Amino acid sequence: MGIVNVTPDSFSDGGCFTDPAVAVAHALRLVSEGADVIDVGGESTRPGAEPVPLEIELARVLPVIEALAGTVRVSVDTTKTEVAQRAVDAGATLLNDVSARLFPVAAQRGVGWVAMHMKGEPRTMQERPVYRDVVDEVSEFLVQRATAAAAAGVEEIWVDPGIGFGKTAEHNWALLAAIGDLAALGWPVAVGTSRKSFLGRLTPGPDGQPAPVDDRLDESLATAVRAVRDGASMVRVHDVAATVAALEAAA
Repeated sequence: MGIVNVTPDSFSDGGCFTDPAVAVAHALRLVSEGADVIDVGGESTRPGAEPVPLEIELARVLPVIEALAGTVRVSVDTTKTEVAQRAVDAGATLLNDVSARLFPVAAQRGVGWVAMHMKGEPRTMQERPVYRDVVDEVSEFLVQRATAAAAAGVEEIWVDPGIGFGKTAEHNWALLAAIGDLAALGWPVAVGTSRKSFLGRLTPGPDGQPAPVDDRLDESLATAVRAVRDGASMVRVHDVAATVAALEAAA
């Protein structure tokens, strides 16, 4: 899954693809590099991000989805019912849902759905997240949501542990170590570690801060390979060509 954020404030590429033509060109480049799905997002979910008004999110994502539909499978990264509905009308066939609440739309429209675990909301999720057992709690949540979606009639269900969404670095590493257990739950697992701050903490700068976003490629590739090796069926990445090469080399 190649990432195309049409936002001004995403943590990695915010502001790079706000022009629809530039976003489409970038998406097509990711497809040429091996992306099977293009994930279009119009509202940042980085830690501390503020919600975006409905009309602004629609204006950001719909032109890109319409331009890509028919060329590649398109996913929409949203938490809003109307955005999900309009995105499907425009050609999206997968809902990448960090709220894990949009399965009724997926059922009604006959599209796929990714249920992700997030503790809290983007504005507050990184304020001292606490779990009794992060793997158990995330697993229980994903089973509950996936079971509800199946009962509602969703035929294609993915589960995503939500790396970096209301988790400390220790929580993230614990979830990565448990990908095999998550895959054993019975639904295909999607994982997104690409360029996230917990990876930057592996190689902090002289000031002790995480390595800059653009200096996290090696760690992103290593965790993508590890996730697929352990049972993940899809990885959501910024650097498609490098990830494809790493996965092929590790196969």
